[in-house]
Amino acid sequence: MLHHQRLSGEFFSRLQALDEMIAAQVAAERCGHCGGPLHRGNYRRKPRGGLIAPSGEAFSLRHSLCCGRRGCRKRALPPSLRFLGRRVYLEVVVVLASVLAQAMATIGAAVVQSGVPWRTLRRWGTWWREVFPRLPTWAELRARFMPPPPDEALLPRSLFARLGGPEIALDDVMFRAARCLGPVTTGSVLEGSRFVARAEALSGGS
Repeated sequence: MLHHQRLSGEFFSRLQALDEMIAAQVAAERCGHCGGPLHRGNYRRKPRGGLIAPSGEAFSLRHSLCCGRRGCRKRALPPSLRFLGRRVYLEVVVVLASVLAQAMATIGAAVVQSGVPWRTLRRWGTWWREVFPRLPTWAELRARFMPPPPDEALLPRSLFARLGGPEIALDDVMFRAARCLGPVTTGSVLEGSRFVARAEALSGGS
């Protein structure tokens, strides 16, 4: 069952490698404001994995870039497959804990299984229902599915169901989810989905 599974360190190592590839691609295209060179300005985060992904807490480096041209200095935050914006919990935890909150009989049961406080789960639920469906990423993503697309009223559970199946391992389902959500993780890099797709192709990901 979903709530008995945990994500491995190998899974997060795979995501970290793709994050590195994405950052290198963004840096190669230079600053989107002035065309200047982009230098590394990586920093450490303190991600939380809850009970779902404690091994992911060790992968704390967030790739970040800064324009090296004097007078610009704009930052470019590459898309990430590990971090969902400024949330302290890892992206996969936001997805899986939200799915648990929808699937289990009570939110208290989801708290016990995920290790995420109920207020946080409720806040994420509001984001999935009211914010995510209005994002350009969702408009682009839903068009990739054969009709009908995942039900917006049941996100993220409906998306999770369409990405997986009984024969597909949890790591693989969550890897697909991370690729889908990558463009949401930054507001400073245009066409984030292009960088994610290119990194996937270069890595030979399925």
